[in-house]
Amino acid sequence: MKDPKFIRNIAIIAHVDHGKTTLVDGLLKQSNTFRSNQAEMDQSLIMDSGDQEHERGITITAKQTSVYYGDYKINIIDTPGHADFSGEVERTLNMADGVILVVDAQEGPMPQTKFVLSKALELGLKPIVLINKIDKPSRRILEVEDEVADLFLELAVDDSQLHYPTYFAIGRDGKAWKSLPENSDEAGDLTPIFDAIINDIPSPTVDATKPLQLLVTALQYDNFLGKYAIGRLSRGSIKKGQQVILIKRDGSKVPSKIEKVFAYRGLNREEIDEAVAGDIIALTGISNVNIGETIADKDQPEALPVIDVEAPTLSMYLGPNTSPLKGKEGDFSTSRQIGDRLQRELETNVSLRVEEDGIGYIVSGRGELHLSVLIETLRREGYEFEVGRPQVVTIEQDGQTMEPVEELLVEVAPEYFGAVSQELGTRRAIMLKQEQTSSGATRSTYIMPTRALIGLRNLLLTATKGTIIMHSLPHGYQPLGAKLQQTRNGALIATEAGATTAYALDAAAARGELFVGPGTTVYQGMIVGVYNRQGDLDINVCRGKQLTNMRTSSSDGAIQLTPFTNLSLEQSIDFIENDELLEVTPKSLRLRKRFLDPNLRKRNSKK
Repeated sequence: MKDPKFIRNIAIIAHVDHGKTTLVDGLLKQSNTFRSNQAEMDQSLIMDSGDQEHERGITITAKQTSVYYGDYKINIIDTPGHADFSGEVERTLNMADGVILVVDAQEGPMPQTKFVLSKALELGLKPIVLINKIDKPSRRILEVEDEVADLFLELAVDDSQLHYPTYFAIGRDGKAWKSLPENSDEAGDLTPIFDAIINDIPSPTVDATKPLQLLVTALQYDNFLGKYAIGRLSRGSIKKGQQVILIKRDGSKVPSKIEKVFAYRGLNREEIDEAVAGDIIALTGISNVNIGETIADKDQPEALPVIDVEAPTLSMYLGPNTSPLKGKEGDFSTSRQIGDRLQRELETNVSLRVEEDGIGYIVSGRGELHLSVLIETLRREGYEFEVGRPQVVTIEQDGQTMEPVEELLVEVAPEYFGAVSQELGTRRAIMLKQEQTSSGATRSTYIMPTRALIGLRNLLLTATKGTIIMHSLPHGYQPLGAKLQQTRNGALIATEAGATTAYALDAAAARGELFVGPGTTVYQGMIVGVYNRQGDLDINVCRGKQLTNMRTSSSDGAIQLTPFTNLSLEQSIDFIENDELLEVTPKSLRLRKRFLDPNLRKRNSKK
C-alpha cells in the first residue's frame, strides 16, 4: 500500500458488552480475510485471543487487524470496554484517524461510552455512531439517538464534531443499515459500515516525503524475532535494514537498525520491504524500545509527543510468599523473580506503576479488575506470591491530600433498590440522578470514593440475587474523607497446622461460613471462614474425634457438612482487610492474617 489516500485507520470504541469485538469479527469475515472453512470453524470471538479474555468474556488488550475493501486497506483497532483497561484505549487512539462508537440499542450511552468518546474527540478523531443490537425486544432506538446527541453536545471540542453519521446494526448477524429498517429480519450485510469507513473517515494526514517518524504505541513478543514495536508511521517511509534513531522518553537518542518490517493482514503479520506514512506496522530489531518512544530518521531525529495516560487509582502490595507452605506449588517465588516479571509487564501495560517496598512491591493500576487480571496472569505463569488489600492512590494538591472518586451507575429491579441504597449510604455515596428504564428497572448515578468500591460488587450481587448491573468510571479527586467502617464480619482463624477433619469442621460450621473442606492443609494464622459476629475467632479445625471402646448409635452417625464456599480471586481480594494477606500460588488461593502468631496479632492491633 503505497498511497496514504487508500488507507483508513479506525478504532472501535464502546462500553463493555456493546458489541465491539463481534463487529470486528463480522468485518473480518465479510472481507474474506479468512477461508470459508476457517470462519465456520471459529464461531467464537476471533479478536479475543487470550485465555482470560475467553474465560471472562471481555477484551483486555487492544489489538490491531486489517482488512482490504476494494482498493482500500482498513486498519482496525479493537479496544477494551472496561474502565480498568482504559489505558489501552488511550494509547491506541493515537494510531486512528476516526472511531466507530458502538452503542447498545437498549442500554444507550454508559459511563465508559462517555470516557472513550471524550478521549476520541479531544484527539480530533472523526466519529461514526453505530446503534447495535436493534433486534433486542426492549430496544429504545429513538431515545438512544437523543441520548447520544446529548453526549456529543456535552463532549464536543468544536462544532464540526456535532455532525456525525448514524448507522444501525445487528453485529451478531453481520447486518447493518444506513437508516432504521422496518424489520430487523431484513437481509443485509456490513457493506454500509465499509462504505461509511471509506467515505466518512478521512485518510491519514501525513507526508511521505518528510523524514521518518513513528510513535511506538504497542509491543509484542516472539520467540524467534524478539520484540515487535507497533505504531502508525506518521511521516516518511521505512525499509528493512534501515538505520534509525530511537528517541527515549528522557530525550536520549540511541542509534538502532530495523531488521524486518511487517504489515497487518487479518490476524497475521506479513513481512514487507517498505512501508509508507499512514499505515500501521510492526518492526523488529530494536530490543530496548518502550511504549511512548519515537523511532526517527537518523539524520533528522525529531520526537513525537509522549502518550499521556491517566494516573492509577488503586494500589496493592505484591511480594514473595512468606507462609509456612511457601515454595511447594510455584516455580518462581523469590523477590528478584517477581520483580523481573513486573518490569517486563511495565513495558506493555502502560497504566501500571511498580515501586519497591522492602522485599516486595507496591503495584498500582486502574481498578480491582486491572490488578486481578495481572495477578491471575502471574499465577498461570507459575509465580507464587502474596498480595495485600487494595488501597487508593492519593495525591497532594495545594497542601491537601486528595483521594480519587468514581461515578457509579447502578441498574436494579425496584424491589432491590432499598437494599442497594442502604449499602451505598454506608459507603458515603451521593446520588446525582435517578430514572426509570423502559424495562421497569431503576437506574441511578452516584458519586462515591474509589476506596468505598472495594468489595462492593460482591455485596450488591448477593443483595440483589445476582441481578444488578453496575459500572464505574473515574470522576476526579476530592479531599480525603474519614475512615470507612468495616462492613465485613470477623474471620475464623486456624490455631494449629495440619489437615482439617470433618469432625472439627462440623463444630466450626456453627460459628460461621467455612472456606475450606475436610482434608485441606492449613497452618496457624490461616483464615478458614468468616465468623457470624464482629471480631475474629481462633478455632482448631484439625482436631480429631477422641476414640473410646464405647459405641453408641447417637455418636457414630455420619457427619454431614454444609458445602464450603470456594472464593474466586476477585472475591478473595475483596474479602481481605488491612491486617490480612492473600497467598496466591498456581494451584491454591489461601487467606491468612499478616501476623500468623496470635500474640503478635494482639500486640500489633493495639498500635
